[in-house]
Formats: sequence, structure tokens, C-alpha cells
Amino acid sequence: MVLAAGILRKLSATLRRRNYKLPPGPRPWPVIGNFNLIGALPHRSVDELSKKYGPLMHLRFGSFSVVVASSVEMAKFFLKTNDVLFLDRPRTAAGKHTTYNYADMTWSPYGAYWRQARRICATELFSPRRLESFEYIRTDEVHTLVRGLFAASSSGRAVNLYKDHLSTLSMNVITRMVLGKRFFGEGADAVEGPVSSLAELKWMLDELMLLNGVLNIGDWIPWLDWLDLQGYVRRMKKLGKMFDAFMEHILDAHSERRRRDGEGFVVSNMVDVLMQLADDPTLEIKLTRVSVKAFTQDLIAGATESSSSNVEWAMSELLKKPSIIATATEELDRVVGRGRWVTEQDIPQLPYLQAIVKESLRMHPVAPLLTPRVAREDAAVGGYDIPKGTCVFVNAWAMSREPALWDAPEEFSPERFLGSKIDVKGHSYELMPFGSGRRMCPGYSLGLKVVQMGLANLLHGFTWGLPEGMAREELSMDEVFGLSITRKFPLQVVVEPRLPAELYA
Repeated sequence: MVLAAGILRKLSATLRRRNYKLPPGPRPWPVIGNFNLIGALPHRSVDELSKKYGPLMHLRFGSFSVVVASSVEMAKFFLKTNDVLFLDRPRTAAGKHTTYNYADMTWSPYGAYWRQARRICATELFSPRRLESFEYIRTDEVHTLVRGLFAASSSGRAVNLYKDHLSTLSMNVITRMVLGKRFFGEGADAVEGPVSSLAELKWMLDELMLLNGVLNIGDWIPWLDWLDLQGYVRRMKKLGKMFDAFMEHILDAHSERRRRDGEGFVVSNMVDVLMQLADDPTLEIKLTRVSVKAFTQDLIAGATESSSSNVEWAMSELLKKPSIIATATEELDRVVGRGRWVTEQDIPQLPYLQAIVKESLRMHPVAPLLTPRVAREDAAVGGYDIPKGTCVFVNAWAMSREPALWDAPEEFSPERFLGSKIDVKGHSYELMPFGSGRRMCPGYSLGLKVVQMGLANLLHGFTWGLPEGMAREELSMDEVFGLSITRKFPLQVVVEPRLPAELYA
């Protein structure tokens, strides 16, 4: 009887699925579904398919139903009008093995735990007061960045902007704010514990961003999971163990400082905040040691690669159009002058600089395919059904390049944002570099500050050129896909100081 009842339930579910009117899409192959149509850059692959099948498209990834939204109207449906129905996350190997079994802010399922994490981000970690208290760190690290470039400029040779300078800026800003330590460059704290070198920590963060963005076959075809055909799961498990050892060391060091300082202990970084919250008996969901480790890892990883990569993309676009650099430096000289560096208080008075940042984020959004969501219930839109359990991707990259929304969308033109009310805070669905709705990036305001300050001072402090013999047209803009999009080939630049030498001291 029990077996018969089970068979009937499965048959009933199958019949219900067959009655769904799904959005249009390509016919799937047996077993693999539509994976054969997805290339190395999935955001571009699904954009090409959407041009044929429409802004609401249905795909099969292995045994799972997938919907891709590629228009403002569809983005609003999933991220605003029906946001609450699509707040869940898929269960992926990356979430299991690299984020403490979905204990972080990105991959945790919808529920009381995630809602509490969101409140902690909004009121404790990324509140305006907290970010303002760390402004001195951002200012200090930007000054270290320009001093480093000044020293490198004396040789006259090309420098690797991202590897040697930008990644150090974002890493030091985040590690000082989150961990209370400066890990890279001059005045760095000694590397202690299980991470053997600074290069290893950078590698771990790059690997984390890559593995959390890949399409792992085992996630979509579960019965093939044990084979680990792409080798991703093996890498995830290794990385998860490495991060856990590092996080344990960090938490032990913070616990020791709390014990040593006793009543004189002062909260000075975000790990301190999280550990203090873990002792709070009034929290709805107790914040465990695993939670603190997962949140800390999120804080370090989420703002490092994306911030430095955004500045690198912006400089790449600017080097192809020197006239834009000239307009930006004219604004900087007029507003700031040549006797000091740019401060965060100057940014509101630099509309062209802000427009450059927006235009760069339009052409190179942080997450081109927003982190996938899962339908918690059946839904319907535009005459089509979205069954419960469907995985939803919003192609932010496609909307930022849509000719119906943007004049000459493939052209880098900051002028389009002068006088425009379009923002990057999740309210303008044609431009969503940090996502939108309740699942948008909680630390976007910090990332934006680092990008604006970094780019402003790079443009203010130096003149820029490409390596000898390289024409602007030869500068590659090829991408590598992950949780964020990075340049395939690191940007090599030649810089010369343009301000009085004493400012670089």
C-alpha cells in the first residue's frame, strides 16, 4: 500500500508538471538538458539564446528547470513584485563545501537564520556609522596605493596594475576592517597560522570566487555528482579545509585578545562585532562559531576581488579613450586642486568621476548573472508558469547592454549618466551591478566607496599609458567567468606622477 501510494504521488506530480505552460526555450537533450548551449561565458551564452526565445526563457540544466530573465520587466517581477517568492537559493556543492554547509550570507536558505544575517549586515556591519568609523582605513590604504605606484613609476617600465597594486588596496581595506590586521605591503602584520604566505591567501580568495560561480555538473545532474567530472568538488573540499583552518586561527586570536584585555576590551573590527553578537542571548537564532567563521569569510571574499576588479575594468576602458581621462582630470583639478589627494567628502562634487564608475559597472557588472534564486512556490508571469523549485537567473549583463535601454550600448560613454537619475543601488533595473531586492549585495556601499576613492586618486595622481608598442585597439577586454567577472589578461600600464612629489611621500 505504501509503495502504491508513493507511485501515485510521483505520477500525480509528473502529470502536474506536464500541465505547466513553461516559457519558451530550446529543446533540451536527454540527461544534459541545455548544457550543450552554455559556453565558457554563460552570461553571453544565455543572452544570445534570449535574443531568439525572449526576455523570459526556459532552459533545462540536467534534471533541473531553469528560467532566465533578461528584461527590466522580468527583473522587476522576480526581484521586486514577487521578491518574497524567490528569496531561496539552490543547494550547490560550492555552498556545501566552501561556505560551511550554506551558513554564510550568500548561500544560506531563506528563513529566520538568513533574515537575522541580513539585519546584522544592515545594522551592525555595514551601517553608515560603522562605515564612517572605518574611513581612516580606506584613506590610509589609498595613500599607500599611490605611494606604491609612485615608487614603481621611477623605473619607466609597465606594471601589473591589479596583481601588484589594486588587489593589495582592496585586501588591506577589508582585512583591517574585518580582522584588524594589515596583511599586505609596507607595515603588514606577519603572516601567522595555517596560511603560509600572502600569495596563498590571495590564491584562496581567487579560487573561492571562481568555484562559487562555476556551473558544476553534479549540482544539476545529481546522479553524476559522485564522479566529479570537472574536478570542481575536489577543489572545493580542499579550499573549504584551508579556509576553515585560517578562520579558526583568526577567531582564536580574537578570543585571546578579548581574554587578555578583560574589562578594557574595545571592539575595533568586524570579527569583534560578530563575536560579541555570538554572546548575545537575545538573538532569535544563536550565532554559532560556524556562523561567525562563515560570515567572516563572506566579508573578506565579497569585497576584495570585486572592488579591485571594478577599478581595473574602469582603467581598461579609460586607456582606450584618453579623452575621457582628460575630462576627468580637468574635473579633479578644478574641484580638488593639485595640492592634495581626493577624499570621500569630495566624491559628491565629482559628477563626471561618478559617471565613469557607473559606466564601468554598466559594461562590467560585478555579477553579470545575479546569484541564482529558487522559486519557493508556483508563480505565473506573462501567461507562463514558473513551477516551485525552478532556478531563476537574472541576466544583469544583458540588460546593461540592451539597445532598447541604452544608446550605443557597446560604447564606453560616461556622459550618458550626467544628469541621469539612474543609480546602482538596486532601484534602477536596467543597471544592477550589485543586484536588487532583499538578496542584493549587503556590502555594496562599502564596495562603491573603495572603487570611487581608488579610481579618483589614480586619475588624480598619475598620467596613464599602455606598454611601449601597444596600440589602444590591441588592449584585450577578454573575460573570465566566476561569481564576478575578471579580466582574462591582467592590465599592464605605464604611469607617471602628475602632482607635486611631496604628496607621494
